[in-house]
Order: sequence, then structure tokens, then C-alpha cells
Amino acid sequence: MKLSLSWFGAKPWRKSLFFALAVLACLLAAAWYLKLPALAWYWANSLRQEQVWRQQSLWLPDYQASIDAQPIEGVSLNASGLTYDDRTQTLYLAVNNPAEIVELTTEGRLLRRIQVRGVEDLEGLTHIQDDQFVLIDERRQRLYRISIPPETTQVDMTNAPWMELGILLNGNLGFEGVSWNSHLGLLFVAKEKSPLRIFSIKGFLPNVQANNPLNLEIREWQLKVDPRRFLRDLSSLSLHDRTGHLLVLSDESKMLAEYSKAGDLVSMAPLWRGWHGLARAIPQAEGVTVDPQGTLYIVSEPNLFYRFEKRR
Repeated sequence: MKLSLSWFGAKPWRKSLFFALAVLACLLAAAWYLKLPALAWYWANSLRQEQVWRQQSLWLPDYQASIDAQPIEGVSLNASGLTYDDRTQTLYLAVNNPAEIVELTTEGRLLRRIQVRGVEDLEGLTHIQDDQFVLIDERRQRLYRISIPPETTQVDMTNAPWMELGILLNGNLGFEGVSWNSHLGLLFVAKEKSPLRIFSIKGFLPNVQANNPLNLEIREWQLKVDPRRFLRDLSSLSLHDRTGHLLVLSDESKMLAEYSKAGDLVSMAPLWRGWHGLARAIPQAEGVTVDPQGTLYIVSEPNLFYRFEKRR
């Protein structure tokens, strides 16, 4: 009886070809899943606009890390949202389990820890004015307005003014980022994913009081380049007052993007190893903020601190 030739024995080139095609298919699937083709396209397109935007924006390609992956003293897990207080010239970090707010210097040094009661899933915060802040409870989709006076070591959300959005509720994929636009009186909030969305809210601040009716205007922010095309999630937002531009941070895509007031995609910064002076890729970027001088700050879960400064 005549035996057929073995696929793997007599035809070794077929095995190599099959293996190469399988690897290629996996790489293409991974690239599509991570949105790498779209990311490359929009990134290259933003770089072509350098002459238009460089002098009137933050222009993220010019930034380099001056503090890289510095552990935050006193925080071991769950670093999340970040905001800058121009009154105290310090940073405030949200930690979601156990819920607390940590005040830091701009070098990432611990100044104060503030226990937060009455919240389930603290994810983000933003400074409004004076000692006023807004905090996000992700699972409840609630926004709280609280005061954090000097020397405060504990805040209770039980009687704090709040609003509940209730938009596309889906557990732990709720609102992650929040930022205040003082010039327009708008609060921007970012839904993490499924679907990824950014909303503007008018009427909640700055003079909201507990038990008072609100006249709210909630709109989805319409961008000329939808971040869903090239980012897999949103983990934080930060508005730059001088330019009015909004920074959008993605943990899963390891990317920071800058949008103009009109919704134009202005610039992008990969948070990858070897880029912007990073010794390693930022592992889980959860919070971003920017100070009036344009210095950028990023925190990464569980407890890493980064500072980026413009070099040109």
C-alpha cells in the first residue's frame, strides 16, 4: 500500500508557511483590536499640523519626563484621578480603595491624606475654585461637590450636594474622568468605554446647593475626530485654562491626546518606552492634570507619579 507523504515530515516548507501565516493573522488581529492603524493615521495627521498648532497649543510632542515612575509615598494601591489646585499650587489625587484624597507637591511628595466617607467607587476629581472640588463615584454615576479646607483630614459625602447622571449604566465602566472649564462654566466628564463618550454639563456648578432644583444642560461633546476611532478607553480628562484645550488620557492605548475648543485633534503623545524620556511604558495611566505653566502630571495605578515639562 502506498502511503501519503506527511504534512509536517515530507513538506517542511508548508509547516513554515502555515506558521508564518498564523503569526501574521494574529499580529493583524491584535493591531486591529488595539486600533493601531487608526492610531498611526491620526497621529501622523496631527504631526502634519505642527505649524498651525505649535504656538497656540500645549503641543505634546515637545514634552519630556522630568520625573519618571516615582512611587508615591503612603499610597500602595489604586491611584486614580488627579487635579491641580492653583490656589495652593498642589496636586490632589483620588484613591478609590480605600476611598481617600491625597494632597501632593508638584514633585509628587506626600503632604496630606484625607479620608472620604459615603462613596462607593471614587475615580476622579477636579478643582473648581477656592476650596471647592467635584468628585466622581463611578458605579453610581454620581458627581459630588465638596469642600476641602486647609488641615481637613476627613470628608463625608452623605450630605454633600450631588447629581446622578444615569447614562448607559454598566457597573465598573462608568464615568472615570472629570474636568472643570471655568471660562464656560462647563463640567466635562468622560465615560470609560462601552461606549466611550465625553459629556459637558452646564448648571451643576459653581453655586449648587443640597436639595435645590437644578436646571441642567447635558450634551455629548461632538469632536471632529472621535476618540473612539483610535483610543480603546478613556481614563482621565484635564482642561488647560490658557488655551481652552482638553487633554484626553487612555490607559489601554497608552496615549495622551490634545483637543482644541472646537474639537480638533491637535497633538498626541505615546506613553511608551523610549518616548518622551520614559524608561518604560506607563503601565496603567489613570489620572492626568496640567498646571497654568503647562507642566503635565500623570499618575499610574497602583502608585506611580510622572511629571512632563516642555523642552522647546
